[in-house]
Amino acid sequence: MHMDATGAPIPFETPRALEEHEIASIVEDFRLAAMNARATGFDGVEIHGANGYLIDQFLRDGSNRRTDRYGGSIERRARFLLEVVDAVVSTWEPGRVGVRLSPWGNFNDMQDSDTRSLFQHSASELRERRLAYLHAVEPRADQSSDINALDPNAPDAAQTLRASFGGPVISAGGYVRVSAEEAISQGRADAIAFGRLFIANPDLPERFRQGALLNRYHRPSFYGGGPSGYIDYPALTDEAALA
Repeated sequence: MHMDATGAPIPFETPRALEEHEIASIVEDFRLAAMNARATGFDGVEIHGANGYLIDQFLRDGSNRRTDRYGGSIERRARFLLEVVDAVVSTWEPGRVGVRLSPWGNFNDMQDSDTRSLFQHSASELRERRLAYLHAVEPRADQSSDINALDPNAPDAAQTLRASFGGPVISAGGYVRVSAEEAISQGRADAIAFGRLFIANPDLPERFRQGALLNRYHRPSFYGGGPSGYIDYPALTDEAALA
């Protein structure tokens, strides 16, 4: 289902495989987006190659059925990712560029027949680019609920890719303070990313430092328009003023 900003379903055309000249145009779009981000004053960019989006669709043989130089072998399926990375790095030094991957994620029915080999190859190629970091999404058992349990059948993505990448690895996926600290202390990742908790807690690091209670996030407002559920969660200073 395709939805607009309010969450209402809208019609869309049937997807088709891109022509090769169209792929080159999209790679150029990534380069221009990075240029625009730099000109605007961003410190760096992260290339989203996860969660069933376009780069992920090229990577996995569950979705990539191409027979040209972008399909078939692992090396060919990784070509689009690496062309995008090289294009972005050409506008910015590698240390300002990160990549996000979701090796064992199955959102939108994503799958691959040899996940470990595919993403270890991708991580090894990214290692040669000397990027700022690799961001690995840990697959949760249920993506659409507030249950944060990880998929028991999936390996630890960050730890699996860390040796192949050789640089800093960020792990994301349903973490809370205790599980994040465990991942760092056990050497499974170099940093932890938070999504839902940061939406609801604009001062999340300070709340962790103080051991303060967290605001509960409101899932129905995640994808809606307007300020509700985005900028109206109280910070600790706001709560203290109201006490």
